[in-house]
Amino acid sequence: MSIRFRISSTLRNLLFAAAVAVPMLTLPVQQAQASVFISVGFAPPALPVYEQPPLPAPGYIWTPGYWAYGDAGYYWVPGVWVQPPSVGVLWTPGYWGFVGGAYGWHAGYWGPHIGFYGGVNYGFGYGGIGFCGGEWRGGVFAYNRAVANFGSVHVTNVYEDRTIVNRTTIINNNHVSFNGGAGIQARASADEMRAANEHHFEPTSNQMEHQNFAAKDRSQLASVNNGRPSTTATSNVNAYHQVAQQHAQSQPISAADRRAGSNPNTREANQDQRIANGLRSGQMTSGEAAKADRTQSRIDQQVHNDRAANGGKLTGQEKQQINGEQNAASRQIYDEKHNANTVKPNAVDNREANQQQRTANGLRSGQETSGEAARTNRNQAGVDQQVHNERTANGGALNKQEKQQVNREQNRNSRQISNQKHNSNTAKPAPKGRGGRGR
Repeated sequence: MSIRFRISSTLRNLLFAAAVAVPMLTLPVQQAQASVFISVGFAPPALPVYEQPPLPAPGYIWTPGYWAYGDAGYYWVPGVWVQPPSVGVLWTPGYWGFVGGAYGWHAGYWGPHIGFYGGVNYGFGYGGIGFCGGEWRGGVFAYNRAVANFGSVHVTNVYEDRTIVNRTTIINNNHVSFNGGAGIQARASADEMRAANEHHFEPTSNQMEHQNFAAKDRSQLASVNNGRPSTTATSNVNAYHQVAQQHAQSQPISAADRRAGSNPNTREANQDQRIANGLRSGQMTSGEAAKADRTQSRIDQQVHNDRAANGGKLTGQEKQQINGEQNAASRQIYDEKHNANTVKPNAVDNREANQQQRTANGLRSGQETSGEAARTNRNQAGVDQQVHNERTANGGALNKQEKQQVNREQNRNSRQISNQKHNSNTAKPAPKGRGGRGR
């Protein structure tokens, strides 16, 4: 559902500047009572799990972290304590909503009451409905000790209400970051609708600057961190700005990062990368990798078939379906990497990881299509399963003959990957001005 609110000329200019600088679809902005959001063709990552940093001083209000979108794709803006623009106002977080085959960003705002923010459980008082982290009392902000982290700061305006936390929390075990489609099925209440039509303040200059710093921090890019940003939250904007500046100077966002952020095969590549990392570290066994490979092969093949049927593109419904399947695959990989099954890093698994890495690289560069990646993942699943079965039969080890057989099969897979990366089939990155198209 769209939030309607008044918007100042300053915010209109900021949104216009962002639309010019970033390859994305921006819907028209009306002067008043308008829906304002950026539109992207594929879903934002899941919300990362993090701890709230301590309150820097009395009077600050918590604003949760969120995924924003820039010319290098999605990036995480750390949660931060900020000073409100006026006494008596509260922060309604922004949210992503799926409508009409695209994911739209509904910007956050300050107002006398909390409006609708998609039912997204951002945590720390923003459980999906309203805000239970504090309230205004006689011109002074009072904090709910059941939610807020005071650290060593002495706070006198404190109360405790755990009941409201339970009443306003929407269970979101998978940390979904968007409303609608395969995401959170929440709709605005009558109170939230009324709050949407009240007088609002735009994000403060500190908040806008905070997001701009995050946009320049390569370690915050989802295509780089696979949904696990290096800075998830910070006590104040200045503390993070120093970190972001250091990151921007030591490892600036490159042209390759920008291509990866808009490459239609980026998420497929990220899943292959995660499997490779799990094999190298020993967090995933060959059997678990085989299962993940089979899942990824099916998704890759589905993307290929859907594109072939639609002139090289995916429809909005197909994008939504693929994203839901990738979310399930992502949870599968996470669970397999964090269960009790581990293996000591070894040469056989390391070569399996190298094959996954080459497939991921091919997808990111566009040298491999989704159909080609489906074949390599299918073949790799067969090898991984064979390794798992033989280890199970032999007390956890491969004999010399089995190692030689696996090596021959890996050589064939390696040649196949090389041939696919150097043939005439390529997957071009999404064209500029069409954010996320073709995902």
